[in-house]
Amino acid sequence: ATMGYITPEICGRWPGFLSPTNGLKYADIPNGLAAVSKVPGAGWIQIFAYCAYCEVSGMGSRSDKNYGTPGDFGFKAITSSDPETLKRKLNAELANGRLAMMAII
Repeated sequence: ATMGYITPEICGRWPGFLSPTNGLKYADIPNGLAAVSKVPGAGWIQIFAYCAYCEVSGMGSRSDKNYGTPGDFGFKAITSSDPETLKRKLNAELANGRLAMMAII
């Protein structure tokens, strides 16, 4: 989310029109949550349809070992042998994630 907010400010936006029929250029789209109201409904439908296509395509040909448990990659990023330390680390990770979600607003 942070890169999506910062990159257009640093690198610029795509040239051309997001919606030629509405006269809406890519440069007219603001960053952050303000962009939600500017993108036309048909644009959101296209975004969701493409995401759904990416999720569904190839599902029938999956053969990995843990396909039934999404997100289980066979290792844990946050570990500790001490339950109290593990709880502290997991709570810190949750707090950082929540802070990042609020910071993007």
